[in-house]
Amino acid sequence: MDSAPSADSRYLPSTVQRAVKIVIAGPFGVGKTTMVGALSEILPLRTEETMTQAGAFVDDLAGIKDKTTTTVAMDFGRVTINDQLVLYLFGAPGQARFQRLWHDLTHGALGALVLADTRRLDQSFDVIDRLEEAGLPYAVAINDFPDAPSYDEERMRQALDLLPGTPLVTCDARDRASATEALITLAEHLLTLS
Repeated sequence: MDSAPSADSRYLPSTVQRAVKIVIAGPFGVGKTTMVGALSEILPLRTEETMTQAGAFVDDLAGIKDKTTTTVAMDFGRVTINDQLVLYLFGAPGQARFQRLWHDLTHGALGALVLADTRRLDQSFDVIDRLEEAGLPYAVAINDFPDAPSYDEERMRQALDLLPGTPLVTCDARDRASATEALITLAEHLLTLS
């Protein structure tokens, strides 16, 4: 993957034969928009809006008090793997009130990468449940926030109630290399299922 998008990278080469849809999921404020932006070779599409006082009653800002925007539909980015294969990344909104969009976002997806935050692990359960109900395979990436507690893998697996075969990694959603490693973990998992 290139480190920065070029002017010509807006268009797919004519050699691309396959596009794969991947969903970046997770609870509100976990870093999905940031991860799509870090991974995308094109300027990502973002549907972020400023949070208002009207949302204060439905958006739990515990642990993310400095958050001022929220995704209201989706994020979209692209990663070209080689001349024939491209990944389309769809970042799903995290709040329950945008849950109706999930059906469309997950439809046709090959898999999902779930971002989680150790400061608010309980908020990941609903996301994981939705993916399991949809039958969508997933891997979990713990977004390594500077002020978040750190736990060993076994404790994290137990806390998230993950099956032994579900991949679990730690990443920094802001860092392209780290986010790429998390995406590779998902891709390797998906290959074992095919």
